[in-house]
Amino acid sequence: MLDAVHWNVDVDERWVILGPNGAGKTTLLQIAAAQMFPTSGRVHILGQRLGAFDVTEIRPRIGVSSAALAGRVPPTETVIDVVVSAGYGVVGRWRESYDELDFDRARDLLAAMGISKLADRLYGTLSEGERKRALAARALMTDPELLLLDEPAAGLDLAGREDLLARLSVLAIDPFAPTTVLVTHHVEEIPAAFSHVLLMRGGRVVGAGPMAQTLTEEALSDTFGMALKLESRAGRFFAFAR
Repeated sequence: MLDAVHWNVDVDERWVILGPNGAGKTTLLQIAAAQMFPTSGRVHILGQRLGAFDVTEIRPRIGVSSAALAGRVPPTETVIDVVVSAGYGVVGRWRESYDELDFDRARDLLAAMGISKLADRLYGTLSEGERKRALAARALMTDPELLLLDEPAAGLDLAGREDLLARLSVLAIDPFAPTTVLVTHHVEEIPAAFSHVLLMRGGRVVGAGPMAQTLTEEALSDTFGMALKLESRAGRFFAFAR
């Protein structure tokens, strides 16, 4: 449950939502994706007030990768179809049609995520890391204005995590990339070049703002309820118990 959350994201910003389990991170992301409505307060998404417009009109402008979406993808769907079907906002191809330009874009996005060789594989045969990359490619398929990534590095081994974070860092510095929000439990999973952080605990905001000023040892300790030491190297963060 969220409590008195005030948060503003501008077009050229790359945000990380960081906090422990139960902090409200995923709930906030679902509201940002126009998939959940708040019981009180006001929410504006891409310039429109939530509740005052048809959400089916705005959802194609938002790319989402989440565990909830992953669980809805049919295991017999090919990877290329998982990505291309985002164009119609569906999970599992049926009777919709796509042209070669759609498939070319899907292949380019799979290549950008380092899994172009998996295009014809069945989704159900992929490893956890490969599924994460496929869903990240899908989230970018419609050239969204807002990209929402819910724990994209969760479940990945060290090599898989570092490769994915490097690719997200490249995306973050692209001036034509969408406004991006990434949810994580771990400072080690914050890609380099992300500009802002929202720290949450118990449904409340502990801190929000530019990464360098907001992600401090004191704020991180308050967020996770224990004394933590924070280190930064080459744009990446690492945390340890004191």
